[in-house]
Amino acid sequence: MRAADAPGAVLRAVRGGLTRRRLQTGIVGLVVLISTAAATLALGLAVDARAPFDHAFAAQHGADAALAVNLGRVTPAQLAATRRLPRVTAAAGPFRGVVVTPEIKVPGVRGLITLAPATLVGRASPGGPLDDITLDAGRWATRPDEVVVSRDLSGPALSLGQRITIAGVRGTPQLTVVGIGKSATDTASGWVTPATAAALRAPGAPQAGQMLYRFRAAATIDQVSADVAAVRAALPAGAFIGSQSYLTARLQATSASAAIVPFLVTFAIIGLVLSVLIVANVVSGAVVAESRRIGILKSIGFTPGQVIAVYVTGAGLPALAGCLLGLVLGNVLAIPVLGHAAHVFGVGSLHIPAWVDAAALVGMLLLVAIAALLPALRAGRLSTVEAIASGRSPRPGGGYAAHRLLGRLALPRPLTIGLTAPFTRPARTAVTLAAVLFGATAVVFAVGLDSSVNRVANAQSLASTEPVQVGFVSADGGAGTGSASAQHTLAAALRASPGTRHQVAEAVTQISVSGQSQPVTVHAYRGDSGWLGYDMIQGRWLRHAGEAVAAANLLTVTGTRVGGMLTVTDNGRQFPLRIVGETFDTRQNGLDLFTGWSTMAMVTPGLAPQQYDVGLRPGTTPQAYAGELSRTLGRSYYVILNANRPFFATLSVLIGTLTVLLAVVAGLGVLNTVILTTRERARDLGIFKALGMTPRQTIAMVVCWVAGIGLVGGVVAVVAGIALHRYLVPVMASAAGTGLPADFLHVFQAWEVVLLAFSGLVIAICGALLPAARAARSAPASVLRAE
Repeated sequence: MRAADAPGAVLRAVRGGLTRRRLQTGIVGLVVLISTAAATLALGLAVDARAPFDHAFAAQHGADAALAVNLGRVTPAQLAATRRLPRVTAAAGPFRGVVVTPEIKVPGVRGLITLAPATLVGRASPGGPLDDITLDAGRWATRPDEVVVSRDLSGPALSLGQRITIAGVRGTPQLTVVGIGKSATDTASGWVTPATAAALRAPGAPQAGQMLYRFRAAATIDQVSADVAAVRAALPAGAFIGSQSYLTARLQATSASAAIVPFLVTFAIIGLVLSVLIVANVVSGAVVAESRRIGILKSIGFTPGQVIAVYVTGAGLPALAGCLLGLVLGNVLAIPVLGHAAHVFGVGSLHIPAWVDAAALVGMLLLVAIAALLPALRAGRLSTVEAIASGRSPRPGGGYAAHRLLGRLALPRPLTIGLTAPFTRPARTAVTLAAVLFGATAVVFAVGLDSSVNRVANAQSLASTEPVQVGFVSADGGAGTGSASAQHTLAAALRASPGTRHQVAEAVTQISVSGQSQPVTVHAYRGDSGWLGYDMIQGRWLRHAGEAVAAANLLTVTGTRVGGMLTVTDNGRQFPLRIVGETFDTRQNGLDLFTGWSTMAMVTPGLAPQQYDVGLRPGTTPQAYAGELSRTLGRSYYVILNANRPFFATLSVLIGTLTVLLAVVAGLGVLNTVILTTRERARDLGIFKALGMTPRQTIAMVVCWVAGIGLVGGVVAVVAGIALHRYLVPVMASAAGTGLPADFLHVFQAWEVVLLAFSGLVIAICGALLPAARAARSAPASVLRAE
């Protein structure tokens, strides 16, 4: 063969091989397609999960700080002067703000449910120099009776067209929800027109306004605090009400997203390993099945390098097509997944970066080339005579010992014949076993991870133990503590309700803690609070005065351990608390402290309950209970229904999507093995059918070729999957800055373990059914004639 003809000859040989192996070519393309999609999705989400808040903060022109000011104590000129302060680089506002008590109608519940007080800000448009509002649905409010609500508004989910009644305002106005949006830095619970914001101010309430600022240096808490102090110093006395830093929202977003990175990387690695195994198995099977063809190619002048190129290119072309389609599929799958993630994190819109697509394409093709190269080298080393003479039959003696041994079992003959097939090709069996093992391990790990996620979701919301919270509405429409008579009325209403099982009064305040620069949120309970359902990482719940339970991150940042002392400070008064337990709680950035009423009263005299936490009797629905309680109490009280955060639903969808993809890839690996074995044993199949083997017996025999592999792989996968779960879930928790209670890891029930042990068998059977049915339909004469 002349050198000039070499490229063309190689391509013609590749085309012939692809034509002869159309089904296996399709398998390579499909496996690479799914693996590329999974890798692209996982890598894209991992990249976006690293800094989702920063991405949206820049895109939405987020504000470094939002300041609440009393417009009655400051002039427009004085506010304008703050824009020219040396630290300030941009400013927006003032936007009128008002705290209101919304009431809504919930389907199936009589009357209205009063929600927690919400802050509405008057803005003429969603855009502006700072803090663009991203609309998830609907449009911006342009009429006096319209409102755009934040998706994070406490209470039942609000929908477009829903009517919201504003209690405590003259005329009891109603607003129609025309849009649902999100501020990157959570600057408001909803937005109305500026005129509506002014009209909704309750009599006697301050003329609140909101100013947004960007500063030259705002990377740390200390820098933002200094920036806010500079603005506050420039305002008249009494004008400053409070401030909110973007760092609080940023920490909440990044801690949640960082937790998902470890499992995304794990799933991507499993997908890549499966692809390598299956591509190597396909090419190896082609080399074995086409040894005679390899000899012919060499006899007409193909060099070893050209033979290697034929098989590497033969795997590379369908892999390239699969990669390109996989990139499309990965990006399509990312649309809803990243859309959910964007909603959860409040980061606007997320997309997979172009460099991730390029890296996935190059990396996948490189792995396919390496996987194909190893068996292709074997083809290149074969001598012409050896290749032509070897044929494609199994080596003498392969599996005969196992055949004789299994033949003694009291099983139907087709089953024993099928069960001996794996011993004929040990290398192929090992690759198939590895594919089933990885796929089943992904399934076992996913089941455990989803169970752990559900426990985390319940622990964070307390929706299963504390589904209802009831509080007081102050005179200006905000949350209050309530008078003594209001306290008595609420407690009596809770006791009188037949659905009440538990109740406990709670006061929430912020104090300083030694060793921590940020304020710490303290929850003080009056009465038995052990039923609230906080999961303990170590230690125990409150029992005596002077004790406290701390969230895991608070103990970390203060260097305190369970059994040690933590000093709290409020209004110059210091008091040491003994930490008796560490609880799993990541709200408020994991800086929560829980203690008893008498203990907190010594630190903060005059403590009064702000809300009551309620546990319900079995059979009582939270919605019906909340509706009845709202009708009983009236508009001086609000009711909150606790629910799991959308983040956990998004995580479950993501786990399910990647698990299905990996299980399909493992099934395709089994499909390829059965196809190769079917072709190699075509003569045996023809003889069996000629001797009277029925289609059902043929299907049973072919399925048994991989049934033993699937059963062994599933049993081993249970051990591997549980071990992976025990290792990776604490890593995910550590990335979120917390530990885990022991029962979050012990999630597998005995019956689940038994069922999951058959996951490998299910994957093997699903992968074998198609070629088994095809073999059952083939006529003996046609099979023997082709042979």
